[in-house]
Amino acid sequence: MEQIVLTYPGKRPAPQRAHSGVVASGDLEVLLEPAADGGSRVSIRTSVGGFGELWKAVIDRFFTRYDGAARIEINDSGATPGVVLLRLQQAVEASEQ
Repeated sequence: MEQIVLTYPGKRPAPQRAHSGVVASGDLEVLLEPAADGGSRVSIRTSVGGFGELWKAVIDRFFTRYDGAARIEINDSGATPGVVLLRLQQAVEASEQ
């Protein structure tokens, strides 16, 4: 199991907690909650090691469009980058409803 932590600036706090996805074969879950300090912190736990650069590229891409300040926890079981972005977008949408 590999753990990756990334940080990003945030302009506005995420409105509320949100959850998307489930941890199962080939999928992942995203837990999102507002950040008190104005920045975003992404903690990734993945069962597939050696993909730190790919994770960073996917999360960097997400934060080019998302300006919220949030604590995001990702629990991965081998999801593809497309699923990662989908689950992140679903969590943001749920938080903003």
